[in-house]
Amino acid sequence: MTTDLKYAHILVDDEGVARVERLPRIRVAQIVADHLAHGWQAEDVCREYPHLRPAEVHSAFAYYFDHVDAIEGEIERELKMVDEPADQDPSLLRRKLKKLRSA
Repeated sequence: MTTDLKYAHILVDDEGVARVERLPRIRVAQIVADHLAHGWQAEDVCREYPHLRPAEVHSAFAYYFDHVDAIEGEIERELKMVDEPADQDPSLLRRKLKKLRSA
């Protein structure tokens, strides 16, 4: 894992979660999940999520390729949460993650 590099457009929060700086609700793991699940490249992500700028998506991919274990671990933890039974109706996030898992 590379820890001494700076990634334009990417911030890592106090919990170690990488996010798009301009849109901190968007995590690198979310962008990568579409790459892994659908085979989307940067151009595909930009087309599907026009609010993301190409430079942000490319930076997210660069961060991922330098931190594969951490990002894939984050995705795996989310997928495990999807598999756990919910006490109430599943949230939109839970439904989306479950759909990604079955793809």
